[in-house]
Amino acid sequence: MTSPRTRRRDFVLGALGAAALGASSRLLAQTWPERPITFICPWPAGGTADQSMRALCTVASRILGQAVAVENRAGASGMIGAKALASARPDGYTIGQIPISVTRFSQLGTLAVDPRKDFTYIARTSGQTFGIAVAAHSPYKTLQDLVAAAKAKPGTITYAHAGVGGATHVGMEEFAAAAGIQLSHVPYKGGAEALQGVLGGHVDALADSSSWAPHVEAGKLRLLATWGEQRTPRFKDVPTLKDLGYPVVVDAPNGIGAPKGLPPAVEAKLREAFRQAVASPEFKAVADRLDAPLLYLDGPDYAQYVSAVYQKETALIDKLKLRDLMR
Repeated sequence: MTSPRTRRRDFVLGALGAAALGASSRLLAQTWPERPITFICPWPAGGTADQSMRALCTVASRILGQAVAVENRAGASGMIGAKALASARPDGYTIGQIPISVTRFSQLGTLAVDPRKDFTYIARTSGQTFGIAVAAHSPYKTLQDLVAAAKAKPGTITYAHAGVGGATHVGMEEFAAAAGIQLSHVPYKGGAEALQGVLGGHVDALADSSSWAPHVEAGKLRLLATWGEQRTPRFKDVPTLKDLGYPVVVDAPNGIGAPKGLPPAVEAKLREAFRQAVASPEFKAVADRLDAPLLYLDGPDYAQYVSAVYQKETALIDKLKLRDLMR
């Protein structure tokens, strides 16, 4: 049994410790950041996600008063970058994009990270407009043409995507299941390389976010369908999958995070910096050019969103037999 004197001593020491911690946190809030910040982008340079993240980092660097340098760590459908981010020191000097597909890959066993516990979420920023495009000279004038051809010769039509298990691969397989067809997928390291695959005539179709947009406008590609809830304003004559009777919607919003254990003062500064960056005219201009709708959520709300998606992915993995596809 402790004596009254011991209890008083422990109380005083605890109070002093809390005061020191509070003073340290206030000092950190005033001085951080003192050097440039590394931003890990888990995709190759030039893709739509890379472009949007670079625009955000340019604005955030002005707000924070330090450079936010984008470092591309592509591969494994974005999971190499996600793993590097989760493994980084939680001091605020390494942040990055967290693909929402971490909720899927963590359950498939290809990412040894629990997205519900191993990140500090800073912001959800914007969505993506996905679609199915073919070369302008393709015999498939409509999505119905592609479906009819796939039914006539199962497995012969090929499509390019940005990596096995990623949003474009899974979204296309969801569509194929809904249409009752079998397609052959061809994985690339990112959307930019997948785009070159269809432009170069190596595959029949492209499943990607809006990397195809300028090529559609230039007459080099034909857009057969988009994957959102609503038609995209720039291509309002192009139907969604839902318009065509396929109950598939994919938006895969981009998000920003840091390793778990980020100091609260640093977390607060980053959340505020990226809140302002998402709301900036500069970022909106880039998002509009990429057909990327703004879908801002603050860090805590974004964390809840990730947990909800994690639960949905559990059912999707079983429905599409994704474990078999990953083998």
